[in-house]
Amino acid sequence: MTTKFDHILIIADIEGSSGCWDYRASKFMTDEWSLACVEMTLDVNAVVRGLFDSGVKQVTIKDFHRTGYNLLPEMIDPMARISPGYRQGPVPGLGDPGDAEAVMFLGMHAASGTEGFMAHTLTSRIIWLELNGKPLAEVELFSASLSPYGIRPIFFSGCPTACGQAQAAIPKINSYPIDKSDGPALFDAHSWRSGLVNGALESLNNLATEPYVLSGPFRAEITMWDGERSARKLAQRWGFSQDGGRIFIEAADIHELYRDLIRLCYLTPLTEKTLPWGLSLYNLTGRLGLEWVRWRQRPVVKRYKKESKHNDHRS
Repeated sequence: MTTKFDHILIIADIEGSSGCWDYRASKFMTDEWSLACVEMTLDVNAVVRGLFDSGVKQVTIKDFHRTGYNLLPEMIDPMARISPGYRQGPVPGLGDPGDAEAVMFLGMHAASGTEGFMAHTLTSRIIWLELNGKPLAEVELFSASLSPYGIRPIFFSGCPTACGQAQAAIPKINSYPIDKSDGPALFDAHSWRSGLVNGALESLNNLATEPYVLSGPFRAEITMWDGERSARKLAQRWGFSQDGGRIFIEAADIHELYRDLIRLCYLTPLTEKTLPWGLSLYNLTGRLGLEWVRWRQRPVVKRYKKESKHNDHRS
């Protein structure tokens, strides 16, 4: 199979991965999360190996769940570059996307306030987030933030609702859903992962999508789960408008909006001023958490590495 792209960026989340079946599996430092990290890693690695086998020359993986340290590098093809943790810019959280030509979204979820498995946008503290009257999903926010670099969104995987939202926003994007309605007992991870890889590989010839541009001006309406008091405090902190439990943000372009949403969800004026130091501390927390996953799942990791070495046709 030939590919139109040499460098693929993968943005990976955990809620739409094959190992996350409830909130605890997405929560930092739980036994369920440690298992979900392993399965998320296997999902990503299956796609990565398929991409390299299909002729892609470079794959960069951005871990975008919670601390940004959920993937086990020792279980991922060493040819790939993994970018854990968060960067201040130039793309918020992601950093510099380099010369990536296309982006694939793996393990994603639906927008805040909509149906879907563990639906949220940026944080579960937001129960509703709409942009110019429509729910805003992370696939739109992330794709738009990458548009100045000419990066095309070509593939998306998550629950059926999340896939539907991605296709509605970016009509030419390829997608492959994960159905969690029957629970983990009846789920065949190996079979689903095979379909995931095939779906991702089909998108390699997808030149129908263009970099996803969202043109402003924008008016965002955000409803916080903890009510009017919290909304008032956050709005006053950043100078946003507020009515009851709703906060309103007006922005000229998507990049300004993304910055303001990050402020609202994660920062205070003090932490914004000390952001480089704060990110370093937060990333250290993520690294320590991943070490705990390694210790907790060491038999699984050891067995996988042994089997992978034995079966690796490149070795």
